[in-house]
Amino acid sequence: MAERLVEEIFAALDEQTVVVPGTEAAALIVPSLAGSLTAVLDQRKLLAGRIEELLEAHPLSKVLISMPGIGIRTGARILIEVGDGSTFPTAGHLAAYAGLAPATRSSGSSIRGEQPSRRGNKQLKRAFFLSAFAALGDPASRAYYDKKISQGKHHTQALLCLARRRVDVLFAMLRDGTFYEPRPTAAVT
Repeated sequence: MAERLVEEIFAALDEQTVVVPGTEAAALIVPSLAGSLTAVLDQRKLLAGRIEELLEAHPLSKVLISMPGIGIRTGARILIEVGDGSTFPTAGHLAAYAGLAPATRSSGSSIRGEQPSRRGNKQLKRAFFLSAFAALGDPASRAYYDKKISQGKHHTQALLCLARRRVDVLFAMLRDGTFYEPRPTAAVT
């Protein structure tokens, strides 16, 4: 989109016929900004290629990428934050670290139920949340999401439930070094 935007800026500048105060200043600044944007895009492409190379070199990259909804950037983020997962004794520990374990709010005798945690690694939580959203095209993930919606959960709540469930699956995959194996949608509970 950004590349198209740069081209559209230059095309609009070439087609401009009306001269208003500030046109000359804009004619100097806008091409400079468009050139800077192009340079940033080129640098971003180089970095994305390098990140992809580093991820492919990692022994667990194929395990991560086999899970629906996890691509290059999400897989790289998970590897950066979690590594091989061996520092977490259980999937619950990993979920708590990611901020996906529900928290019970209580004060004295007042217990207000479970709510999404505000703690945890925000970047890892975002990676799991985005991967859950991207995985809605997967039949098993979609069935679980639809089940949560039918239980009265809102979209974001259902996605957080799906992300938490995916943490369990990912933890087992990292622990065992196995690839993702989709289950039939009828078996999803």
